[in-house]
Amino acid sequence: MSRRSRRPGARSSPPPGERRSPDPSRRPGRARRPPGRHLPASLSIRTLAAQVFLLQALIMLVLVAAAAAALVVQGRYDGERNARNRSLAAAEAFARAPGTTAALQSPDPTARLQTAVQSVRRGSGVDFVAVLNADGVRLADSAPELIGTKAEGVGRAAAGETFTETLQAEPDDAVRAVAPVRDAGGRVIGMVSAGVRFETLGHVLNEQAPMLMVSTAVALALATGGTALVGRRLLRQTHGLGPAEMTRMYEHHHAVLHAVREGVLIVGDGRLVLANDEARRLLDLPADADGRQVAELGLEPGLTRLLASDEAVSDEVLPAGERLLAVNTRLTAPYGGGQGLVATFRDTTELQALSGQAEVARGRLTLLYEAGVRIGTTLDVRRTAEELADVAVPRMADFVTVELLDSVLRGEEPTGAVQRMRRTALRGARAGHPLQPVGDLIQFVVADTPMVSALQRGKAVLVPDLYTARDWRAQDPEGARQALDYGIHSLITVPLRARGVVLGMVNFWRGAGSPRFEEEDIAVAEELVARAAVAIDNARRYSREHAMAVTLQRSLLPRDLPDQDALEIAWRYLPARSGVGGDWFDVIPLSGFRVALVVGDIVGHGLHAAVTMGRLRTAVLNFSSLDLSPDELLGHLDEMVTNLDAQTATADGDRAPLTGATCLYAIYDPVGGRCTLSRAGHVAPAVVDPRGGVTFPDLPLSPPLGVGGHPFEAGELDLPEGSRLVLFTDGLVEHRGQDIDDGLERLRAAVARPDRSAEETCRVLVERMLPERPGDDVVLLVARTRVLDPSRVAAWDVPSDVRAVSRVRTDVSRRLADWGLEETAFATELILSELLTNAIRYGAPPVRVRMLLGRTLICEVSDGSNTSPRLRRAATTDEGGRGLFLVSQFADRWGTRYVAKGKVIWAEQTLGRAPYPDATALIDEMAW
Repeated sequence: MSRRSRRPGARSSPPPGERRSPDPSRRPGRARRPPGRHLPASLSIRTLAAQVFLLQALIMLVLVAAAAAALVVQGRYDGERNARNRSLAAAEAFARAPGTTAALQSPDPTARLQTAVQSVRRGSGVDFVAVLNADGVRLADSAPELIGTKAEGVGRAAAGETFTETLQAEPDDAVRAVAPVRDAGGRVIGMVSAGVRFETLGHVLNEQAPMLMVSTAVALALATGGTALVGRRLLRQTHGLGPAEMTRMYEHHHAVLHAVREGVLIVGDGRLVLANDEARRLLDLPADADGRQVAELGLEPGLTRLLASDEAVSDEVLPAGERLLAVNTRLTAPYGGGQGLVATFRDTTELQALSGQAEVARGRLTLLYEAGVRIGTTLDVRRTAEELADVAVPRMADFVTVELLDSVLRGEEPTGAVQRMRRTALRGARAGHPLQPVGDLIQFVVADTPMVSALQRGKAVLVPDLYTARDWRAQDPEGARQALDYGIHSLITVPLRARGVVLGMVNFWRGAGSPRFEEEDIAVAEELVARAAVAIDNARRYSREHAMAVTLQRSLLPRDLPDQDALEIAWRYLPARSGVGGDWFDVIPLSGFRVALVVGDIVGHGLHAAVTMGRLRTAVLNFSSLDLSPDELLGHLDEMVTNLDAQTATADGDRAPLTGATCLYAIYDPVGGRCTLSRAGHVAPAVVDPRGGVTFPDLPLSPPLGVGGHPFEAGELDLPEGSRLVLFTDGLVEHRGQDIDDGLERLRAAVARPDRSAEETCRVLVERMLPERPGDDVVLLVARTRVLDPSRVAAWDVPSDVRAVSRVRTDVSRRLADWGLEETAFATELILSELLTNAIRYGAPPVRVRMLLGRTLICEVSDGSNTSPRLRRAATTDEGGRGLFLVSQFADRWGTRYVAKGKVIWAEQTLGRAPYPDATALIDEMAW
């Protein structure tokens, strides 16, 4: 038999004897009642008696089982502890015996120790004894077949420690003790192991089990018998009811007596058996009413007769003192045993009045709710006043009139003069009334009328009976008489106030067939008017701000397009649904018959966007006067927006920045039909050639204005005569439900037709591309190109020699004669001489002269120098400095523009102008 441990130091499982301990509670027959004791057949499991019996039996069963289990566990523990002590005593005694040390040091330890091992096992009462050497090999064992095998889990004894443990080994578990054997020098030379098997411990417990089982069964039988006796008596007293039924019955009884707000009364054999608190209060019963005859309770005859009879009635209303009671009666048989009657009472004295009041209150709440939904649906002052009248008629009044100050109707701030108002809304339940129509001026000139009193007090005034009231007739006696004859008999007048300022007056009238106004109606009328006042004030303020924004925007946008010959222009501006926005455009004539086209988009809507648009448009106009290229102009504009953003953030941190504004700037030159464009975050224009082909040129795109840090580039397009350049903002091609790509395709399809004028193109685009009220601002600018006839352009290259001036002057005079402009020859030659002489003397080659004829005559002199001449007044002693003064006097406009290499000085003369300045006066002015 092997006693090797499964794993060293492993914790043992519960002893087998404990696991096999019999449970008396599980033995058949132990839980039954003793012989001769039987429960009644009515002892159902649902009854309180049966549940008490089962609960007590279960408790006793648990207690007995717990006691038996405790005895088994205690016996097991005591046996295991005794086995440990016996094993330890045997192991230590054997290890310390003088002969053990000598035997281990002898040449044949097994021969000397085997007999001693058997003797110790029999004498100490242990099941096994083994002697091991220092390495754990068995030298002697009570089981000889294990000699020579190595024991496991004895390392602590080899280190000099004595210990006991629960050993799990095959085939039996055991309690083992191991003690070291030391020589004279204290060195461990071997070990002694002794132990007791669990099987031996279980045998001892099994001998005690019969007595334990018998004791448990006897205790359980006695407890069950006693419990059955208690349950039987409880069954008779509870009538077989369950605990939930008994609890519910008690709770219902208590609630009926004290908590129920309806009278309950039980009558049996003509006597009062039971009455709850509410019945005693409603019937005013005496304190000793229980048990008395119904006729002796002092009730009303009808109620006494009903309670004394055997009739069953439902909701019969009977008087009881000053109360009206709704009575219901039912017979108690067969539910209550004997013959009787149950009556219930409900006080209905105030039911009708409360029902009417509740209905009125519900109607008023519904009216106020509808007013909150229906009043103020638009930001229109007149419409809001009409909505107030529509809500109040006919549910609040038969007629409603609303008067507003003229300043409120115009969207202005209300004035302090409230004696003059304009009737703005009138609604009536019937036609033919004598009230003044909408549009009439209402004047409050009599101080003691209800209207004037309401305005002075700032609160509603009630006139319940207009027939008896006299003060309200003083304003218009004839009109008051007509109103009374028509049947109008009651009035509530309420001042219409918002933010402490009177905006107008609202009058509620009731006519024939309607009850007069009461005090409760004042609160409803004031609430209606207060809600309408806020909506009207909001509409007034919106109208004012909208009018201001529209006025500002219209003043900032171009009113009329300038006269020019290079382009046929048509435009459209459509504001957004939410009001004015920041989209803008411009057409700016430049020198040399060139024209600048501008389209821009400001992020956002409202007054701020309109102001921002005006600032940018003004800046573009100013920069255009410098005759800058498109990319250079956008660079200056971007720098200005960046500076404005910085100033705005410093002065007002919550102001929206300008960053994000887009702009497209194009310059068209009719001499050659070339267009130069530059764009800052803006969508590219559409180009329609004379045959109807549509392209969206791939122009350089720069970031929006205000981003900064990025250069602007320009692109060039050659546009044949009759081409159409379509410039627009993104509101035309992008809106809810349509992305920009789809919009561009729709635009392409709309304009892909030749021989359309600019105006026709605008009309078609608006009709096909836009809803009736777009969600975003839309600017559309269509320019149809014209090219200047080459016969109206003349150019000469001039050598850098002042002697060439006369030759060029002669050629120019000849060309003017060809054009039929001999009357302008003198002024033109003077202008040309001064400009050309300055270019040769102070400029750099190449020098070139160009004459352009359109609605005006333009003379241009270009050279390779970037030095710009300045107009100044020459002193009397100066020999020069008067040339540009002469040019400014004989030309309508003149200026300088810079090109890629050099500059161009130009002078423009209007054809058919008034006579030129008097030469004598001009000479005198120059001398001064």
